[in-house]
Amino acid sequence: MKKILILVISIFMIFFKNSSEATYDKLIYDFTINSITGEVINFADYKNKPILLVNVASYCGFTSQYNDLQKLWEKYQKKNVIVIGIPSKSFNQEKNTNEEVKNFCKINFNIDFPLTEIHDVKGKNAHDIYKWAKKNYGKGAIPKWNFHKILIDKNGKIIDTFVSFTNPMSNKIINVIEKILK
Repeated sequence: MKKILILVISIFMIFFKNSSEATYDKLIYDFTINSITGEVINFADYKNKPILLVNVASYCGFTSQYNDLQKLWEKYQKKNVIVIGIPSKSFNQEKNTNEEVKNFCKINFNIDFPLTEIHDVKGKNAHDIYKWAKKNYGKGAIPKWNFHKILIDKNGKIIDTFVSFTNPMSNKIINVIEKILK
């Protein structure tokens, strides 16, 4: 029985390896993305800072999470935690232009954390950051829906991902952020 258990655990570990086993030929710091107003966001500027990437959308049932993303940003900004919203039409729930997204976020949620231009977050047209995340973290990094969260540690590697249902201010996310900050 003990041998069977060891075999099952070994198989499980092979098929469900985590990001700590990733080879990372690049770190998040090797990427740039344009902000919603067109300026370049250079992730190298965020070295040694945790980063929470969230694919966002204006017409999603989870859009109210913008409130808690803003709260998270306000709570941890002074501790150098970066929150970045990446608007996406990958699930057909985003406005048509960057200007519309920017205005929607400002008027409805008073967002002041960085937002990027609209990008695909899955498939062959996904932004390179999402291709990098999939390569290094696996399927868990691929958004299944809007408001999927990818948490990157101070070393520029993915430490965890969170499904859309996980609220940004949940203990699950806060505990990982606090652990990173120690």
